Amino acid sequence: MPTPTELNLHQQSRILEITFEDGTQFNLPCEYLRVYSPSAEVQGHGPGQRVLQLGKEDVGIDRIEPVGNYAICLHFDDQHNTGIYSWEYLYKLGLEQEQLWAEYLQELEKAGQKRQVRPS
Repeated sequence: MPTPTELNLHQQSRILEITFEDGTQFNLPCEYLRVYSPSAEVQGHGPGQRVLQLGKEDVGIDRIEPVGNYAICLHFDDQHNTGIYSWEYLYKLGLEQEQLWAEYLQELEKAGQKRQVRPS
């Protein structure tokens, strides 16, 4: 599994830019990282128990804390900080970003919810 060589948090655009040793680079929005947090609070404790996250359009990351040599803990400004993002999970989120984001939007629609898009 590739490990990151660079990690940059762009506070204003709310993007975590991550480059892996294989040269792959991803720009992961904070909202995307928050709604797909690997924490039990979001993922549940088993298959099919994922909890739909609402109102995370403006969430940002206050700080990034290393967890050993294999992961980071993201401290979001909505006080969520229990997810451990392994390098493998971040790489998966990057590779599957388009598909996972589309699934999230479908889940919102199915629940009768809409994203509150902030003005540019």
